[in-house]
Amino acid sequence: MPLSHSDCLIPDWPAPPGVQALVTTRSGGVSTGPWASLNLGTAVGDAPEAVAANRARLEALLPGPARWLRQVHGNRVVAAQSVAGPEEADASVTAMAGVVCVVQMADCLPVLFASLDGDRVAAAHAGWRGLAAGILENTLDALACPPAQVMAWLGPAIGPDCFEVGADVFQAFVTRDAGAGTCFIPRGPDKWLADLPGLARRRLLAAGVTRVHGGGLCTFSDAERFFSHRRDRVTGRMAALIWRTPPAATLTPEAPPG
Repeated sequence: MPLSHSDCLIPDWPAPPGVQALVTTRSGGVSTGPWASLNLGTAVGDAPEAVAANRARLEALLPGPARWLRQVHGNRVVAAQSVAGPEEADASVTAMAGVVCVVQMADCLPVLFASLDGDRVAAAHAGWRGLAAGILENTLDALACPPAQVMAWLGPAIGPDCFEVGADVFQAFVTRDAGAGTCFIPRGPDKWLADLPGLARRRLLAAGVTRVHGGGLCTFSDAERFFSHRRDRVTGRMAALIWRTPPAATLTPEAPPG
């Protein structure tokens, strides 16, 4: 059976006609235990048949197969239409209708991109390592259009009140951009609370992307809706997906009950 749209989040951004996107939650699948219930990750210890059933439920909502990546917290971007199996990369981009870009996450920040004319879309996986290494800038380069003509949406990720980091993370950002220090709150000796969505927003603005939406959903603090590796260690993976499709086919959030 396919997922219900109520099991997913529809990004709250003014996407161009023909650009569709969704983010899964942990609801609507068949996995049990720490992976309950819509785990989409194949390398987290869940039963392979459960993951396959969960992915089939998701793909029933899509115009074609999701182009899954083998994410390594790097900065490599690939053309989604060229992905035939799990390819090592942390972002994908496409200009082809019906090709679905996808990234997985369970605290790392998913960032979805669309050109303002709706001709190109991308999805990036931005944990702190990939973010510091330039995954967002590389994704913008791969989109091959002026950053001022791109909008971005920041999906669910560990929030700024929950993401405690050490000196390695702090230095990775402030060494390149001293102003990034505003995204860190001292927590103790060599400890900070880091604002991952804030750091991403800062990198996007510096690259010329002024239309940045989202960024307010915390995976760590919402155990009912989201998987969180930092919170639970053994857990599932969600997915953020984006694709181009004819304007006649659209996804809209279901109306709230009552």
